Amino acid sequence: MAKKKTTKKKTTRKANRVVDKKRDEQTKKKIEALAESVATKALKQKEPNFEIPTRSISNMKYNKKKRILEMGSNTQTRNLFNLGQARKFMQSLLLAKGCRELIDAEKTLSLRGMYYMSLHTIPGTKEKTFNDQGESDGILEDLEVSLDGLREELHVFAKKRGTMVGNISVVDNGDEIDCRRMGTGGYAIPSICEPNVIQFKDCDADFILHVEKDTVWSRFNEDRFWEKHNCILTEGSGQPPRGVRRMLHRMHKELKLPVYCLLDCDPWGHYIYSVIKQGSINLAFESERMAIPDAQFLGIRANDYERCELSDDVKIDLNDRDITRAKQIAAYPWFEGKRDWQREIKTMLGNGFKMEVESLITKDISYVTEEYVPSRLKEGDFLD
Repeated sequence: MAKKKTTKKKTTRKANRVVDKKRDEQTKKKIEALAESVATKALKQKEPNFEIPTRSISNMKYNKKKRILEMGSNTQTRNLFNLGQARKFMQSLLLAKGCRELIDAEKTLSLRGMYYMSLHTIPGTKEKTFNDQGESDGILEDLEVSLDGLREELHVFAKKRGTMVGNISVVDNGDEIDCRRMGTGGYAIPSICEPNVIQFKDCDADFILHVEKDTVWSRFNEDRFWEKHNCILTEGSGQPPRGVRRMLHRMHKELKLPVYCLLDCDPWGHYIYSVIKQGSINLAFESERMAIPDAQFLGIRANDYERCELSDDVKIDLNDRDITRAKQIAAYPWFEGKRDWQREIKTMLGNGFKMEVESLITKDISYVTEEYVPSRLKEGDFLD
């Protein structure tokens, strides 16, 4: 007698995204309040408008006590009936509507996806709602400060950029990941690193070493620096994105781990350190949750050319843009009163050249991991 065939019941796996319902409700209320304010003014036959905090260096202040950048109180009004502001007014409400839909659906979307979600031709015209993603991204940042709600709270994320490896395990959206067993590629730091998505487990590390580029990170990972020196190794592919900065901030604050930065000896490496330590000028409203005032600059330094006996081949001449930028950074209030930093920038300008971390490879392939960084760590030789 033939066996009766049985068919397996198909199951659909539900998305495992961790939802912070309380935070989502608060964000929805902010969006609704913005919409109600605009609608109320229209019903009263008043010009619809709303206020946006000004995101510029003129509306930024350095809080000496907290040692971070903060946004000032200056605002600008975005009016519907102003020809120069009507387009941005429409775009702001369009993106707010899209964010509300994402929250309701308990889904997230990339910046690129948000651009396409809100892109269409305005009825009766040949004009599109957005010319490009850059326009959409800028409006979204305006929306963040207007709602006092961060991009992550609006369910929008940026492209992943940044890597981590070391003596720690993390729980990422319910999945436990051992960062000690990540091979050559490492753990890709997500753009959303909030506590409802990322939790820390089994951390044995003594400190965090953040390097500027993935090429340098790969050298440290291949040499198992993080294992030999019991640390966490991160990189941000140049200027670190919000996800990397948020991850560093949380590990520093929650796990009490010191953060050391290994960056290029040029104005751009100095600015990366400034952003990690004090916060970004353009995004000063995020400093409280991203800045690490106690971060230390390990190198490389302007005097390393002589100290490490490097060859002339590593010199990269400073151009006019480099010189202008270096002087701007030296004049920042958080650098202005620090003798060590004034000396560092003055020495670099006096040298007339800049250097990359990779220049240390001219000494030996593993000089940076076996000699340079261990020596600086042992001597406690940092710039604050």
